[in-house]
Amino acid sequence: MPTLYTMPGTCSLSPNIAVAWLDAPVEIHNIPYGDQKKEYYLAINPRGQVPALRFEDGDVLTEAAAILAWLGATYGKESHAPGSRLGRKEAEALAYMTSEVHAAYGGHFNTQKFAESAAAQEEVKRKTYEKLAGHYERLNGTLSENGGEWYLGQRSFADTFLYVLTRWIEKTPLSIGDYPALKAFRARMEADEGVKQALARQAMEPIG
Repeated sequence: MPTLYTMPGTCSLSPNIAVAWLDAPVEIHNIPYGDQKKEYYLAINPRGQVPALRFEDGDVLTEAAAILAWLGATYGKESHAPGSRLGRKEAEALAYMTSEVHAAYGGHFNTQKFAESAAAQEEVKRKTYEKLAGHYERLNGTLSENGGEWYLGQRSFADTFLYVLTRWIEKTPLSIGDYPALKAFRARMEADEGVKQALARQAMEPIG
């Protein structure tokens, strides 16, 4: 059975939710924060990041979008197939969320890597939150245009990563209240049994 390595507060929650939705035969191994840099985990993923999916033959798949694609292809239904309309849109949405939006958080989580002085770091943060506000406007708009319930109008793995992003906004000066569709979406996701299961497996609580 493959093992999915997760850690509280990280985007590994996204494939964890997908495993719950699919009821896929995947073991969840939640590591404490900081263990991603320890020798035992670096032997699994030398990059020291989660998520990582280790197969029984020792092969390891990293990157949330890649793991989600494998889960969909292996355990999902036709809607996750890259040839279906939803599958194509799902791949597009996940590429945007896991690259552009996730990357934009670099100036928040790792400010010191972009600037040394306190003044320069504050400028990095200002630009970061400005960029993130634009991304959240786009996400909120797309969700609204597609009916407000699911990001693509139907449930997809894009919703698992979008939920992560609606949690991360709480770490910034931005307010989820400025994005009403996203706020309502987060509340619905936290009422979902699969999301509850994934949160519990990662020792995380709903935000409300």
